[in-house]
Amino acid sequence: MWLQLWSVLNGTLINAATVTGGTTLGLTVATRMPQRYQQIVLSCLGLMTVALGVDAAVLQFASTVETFRGQISVAPQTYGARLAMVMIASLVIGGLIGSVLRLHERIEAFGGWVHRRFSGSADAAGAHRFAEGFLTASVIFCVGPLTLLGCLRNGADADPSYLYIKAVLDGFCSMALAASMGWGVGLSVITVLVFQGGLSLLAFFVTDPLHEVARNMMTTVGGVVMLGNALMILDVKKIPVADLLPGLFLPPAMIWMVERIWPGLLLP
Repeated sequence: MWLQLWSVLNGTLINAATVTGGTTLGLTVATRMPQRYQQIVLSCLGLMTVALGVDAAVLQFASTVETFRGQISVAPQTYGARLAMVMIASLVIGGLIGSVLRLHERIEAFGGWVHRRFSGSADAAGAHRFAEGFLTASVIFCVGPLTLLGCLRNGADADPSYLYIKAVLDGFCSMALAASMGWGVGLSVITVLVFQGGLSLLAFFVTDPLHEVARNMMTTVGGVVMLGNALMILDVKKIPVADLLPGLFLPPAMIWMVERIWPGLLLP
């Protein structure tokens, strides 16, 4: 049993280990890094997050339209418009759900509580920086093409290769994030374990996996959320990114409902 559990979760556990190691190294470097260098690192991370978000939101969307539009027998623009409506509806409804639940506020409050609990300081600026590091790292590490595809393959096929690649990338990213945003980045290990571990276990137990269109739309919505995170990192606009997170899980449900009403509208 334990061996089987390891085969399902090994990618996630290795990923969590690299994030922990990267955070530790980043904090060590941060003590010797002038503030202006930390700001440069943070700007580079923001630009990198823009690139990752565009890749997931735009390129993944375009690839999905190109791959499946022939099987639906409609013009590319028509099929793209249908999928765009799914993406927009997922973001809007997910954002409303997150706003009602006050996810962003609660996550920031949780980060502030952890900061006060372990640092013994009531410094509001320090608590905000800690919470921002936790939230930023959680979104970067858990929203993206490699996360969803890697977890599904790790759980369904016992193939952790995608998550191993992600683990290496996240290790370097956590190092840079921790050097700029502090030890709140390390708390994102909990998010990685819960989110990725949950997806891998779900893929292991569910015999009927998500259709590729549904998976790709989840990735596309995740790319938009990542772009919102990038705007926050770059101080362009303060966006309650955590409120948008429920939208990640809505595309499969919306596609399922549409297909029940109008079969063949979205899926071949």
